[in-house]
Amino acid sequence: MSPLRVALVASARFPLRQPFPGGLEAHTWQLATQLRERGHHVTVFGGRGSDPALGVRELPGLPTLSAHARADVSMPAEWFLAEHHAYLSLMLDLARTGRDYDVVHNNSLHYLPVAMADTLPVRLLTTLHTPPTPWLESAVALAPGTSSFAAVSRATARQWRGTVEAPVVPNGVDTAFWTPGPGGGVPVWSGRIVPEKGPVEAILAARRAGTGLRLAGPTPDARFFREQVAPLLGDGIEHVGHLDHTDLVRLVGSASVAVISPCWDEPYGLVVAEALACGTPVAGFDRGALPELLDDTCGVLARPGDVDGLAAAITAAARLDRAAARRRAVGTCSVETMVDGYERRYRELA
Repeated sequence: MSPLRVALVASARFPLRQPFPGGLEAHTWQLATQLRERGHHVTVFGGRGSDPALGVRELPGLPTLSAHARADVSMPAEWFLAEHHAYLSLMLDLARTGRDYDVVHNNSLHYLPVAMADTLPVRLLTTLHTPPTPWLESAVALAPGTSSFAAVSRATARQWRGTVEAPVVPNGVDTAFWTPGPGGGVPVWSGRIVPEKGPVEAILAARRAGTGLRLAGPTPDARFFREQVAPLLGDGIEHVGHLDHTDLVRLVGSASVAVISPCWDEPYGLVVAEALACGTPVAGFDRGALPELLDDTCGVLARPGDVDGLAAAITAAARLDRAAARRRAVGTCSVETMVDGYERRYRELA
């Protein structure tokens, strides 16, 4: 089949580069890279400072504003206005140039691409990377039938049902890169250190299990980290910093268990797939998509928010077969399966 011309819309706020700010940026980088390796023509629209190898067309930042506009009572937070300006500019541009592409694939969490989909001369596919949010749900409701959708998990598709039907295209990881490690070491927790990811709950559970814990990830909420996480460090609990993927492979592969402790309905959980690919069993909360990714050969789940249960899960998961975890990743979490799914959706829409 002939190659496709894909416009891939990414985050305007965060760059697509290592160490990745979060799973959404890692996913978009991986998808663009894999599509190009399959011969497709991919144009990425994203944030400033992205990986030069992607050739990202940088979205504009905060517009120049007069002193009067800045002083107006309606002036929002600068990051909000910058994102609004970036996606408004992009959608107006794509309304003029969209025929250069076969499909526009929106991987942002912003409402404007969905709200303005009917201005494009080609179809817009939006991947739902999050549970319903007020802004995005409103845009979907006001522009019915103008966009197509995909959801990253069955759990996310269920949450959106009633607003939109979204076929599931599960996220995936490169199992040739995320390779098995020896295990046996201190459990690991990785991701953005923010309240909804549950780092405090993971630390408390690791303390009760007596295992220690290494946390790896950025700290975008400085106050949360300073007031809630930092006081719990020490005595076997360590924050090792914000690591690139090469260092994360080594860290996750060396751990006996990966602790995944979402305090929200995790839409997918790339950290779960990454851990399994490294042969590291998972102890986690039974929320969001985690039950879809795990079975009893590779993970142990506790009731959401149950720190004692999570401590017991850490102990139990350490006894699981690392080879079974790896098999689970290869069978259900591969990037090849993900890209196959998007290729099918693109050709349906092109």
